[in-house]
Amino acid sequence: MTSYLLESMGLYDLDPAYFIIAFAALDLIFLILIIILFAKNAGLKKRYKAFMTGADGKSLEETIKNHLEKFGELEETARKNKRDITLIFRNLESAIQKCGMVKYDAFDEMGGKLSFSLALLDKKDNGIVMNAVHTREGCYTYIKDIINGESVLLLTDEEKRAIDEALGRKTREDTEGQKGEG
Repeated sequence: MTSYLLESMGLYDLDPAYFIIAFAALDLIFLILIIILFAKNAGLKKRYKAFMTGADGKSLEETIKNHLEKFGELEETARKNKRDITLIFRNLESAIQKCGMVKYDAFDEMGGKLSFSLALLDKKDNGIVMNAVHTREGCYTYIKDIINGESVLLLTDEEKRAIDEALGRKTREDTEGQKGEG
């Protein structure tokens, strides 16, 4: 079988069956691609139906609008929480954060270590040291201001130790001395 078209293209020696086989192979490839596209389209339709189930376009728009409003409320709540946390941290800087206490006998005859020095300091090492001296006649309490971990007034050894404990400067001798005393 000769083809005038093949002869005019200079391919008169080729058998037209080769062309038929080539086109059949291309048809098979196209058929596979079409099946794949139909499968993908079916999956897309299924997801679309799941997305739109129970909702028409207006109710879907309303749902999206409600979610955006809730998102806006959450953003405002997050901003408020951030402001509140910042305020809390500012207030905490002036709150008592460091404490140190030393119990001692003010007078050798009393016993029981009823006297004490108590240091109460904030984050910036400002605060007070309170000294309570217990005697047979009563208990006397004194307070001295502490600024940057130091006092302008003369401090007793117990007050110094209480401040050192509050500041975390407690020495090994202090720790061992308290264990042996008490």
